[in-house]
Amino acid sequence: QVQLVESGGGLVQPGGSLRLSCAVSRFILDHYAIGWFRQAPGKEREGVSCFSHSDSSTYYADPVKGRFTITRDSAKNTVYLQMNSLKPEDTAVYYCAAGLFDYDCVGYVPPGYWGQGTQVSVSS
Repeated sequence: QVQLVESGGGLVQPGGSLRLSCAVSRFILDHYAIGWFRQAPGKEREGVSCFSHSDSSTYYADPVKGRFTITRDSAKNTVYLQMNSLKPEDTAVYYCAAGLFDYDCVGYVPPGYWGQGTQVSVSS
């Protein structure tokens, strides 16, 4: 049973914007923090932006600070990642996950609490 479902990826030109969505169950949203991660070809997966499980503060990786924004709509059980001023180096598969994240997106993710991923490609 899929617990998290991403959408919103696609192909965009440099400087463009995309908004990723992560639809989750109410249980997950009430008990875990949601984070966005990405994995580019040949690279390790990295944390992009997360809510902290302890105080719901937000974390952004240095490469995306000032360009990406993570938000949560509890009424829709959805977490968003607004990505502006996209660069070719943002090209990756983006995943959302639910876990006990600390400030830097590090934390335990229960089995099955990763989304299937959505491709973001930034190219002219």
